[in-house]
Amino acid sequence: MKTSNTILGILGAAAAGAFLGVLFAPDKGSNTRKKISDKSKDYGDKVKTKFDGIVSTITSNGKGILEEGKAKFNEVKEDFNSIKDEAKTVKTNY
Repeated sequence: MKTSNTILGILGAAAAGAFLGVLFAPDKGSNTRKKISDKSKDYGDKVKTKFDGIVSTITSNGKGILEEGKAKFNEVKEDFNSIKDEAKTVKTNY
């Protein structure tokens, strides 16, 4: 989670810097507004792409962990059933 926060922080700082740079640049108001709009869209697309990548990574890792957990559960279940069967055998012999 710290990596995603760092990435979002860097992107936010870069967007703020670009916004301020364009805002204070000597240009016509209409050109400045268009530049701000274009940069905002670009940064929004970049943030969305990064966010989608983070969500995809979390999802794939979660699926792997879930599958590993199911496999371990089945191993424990088989061991339990084996021990239970052995206990029944021991109980009937005595």
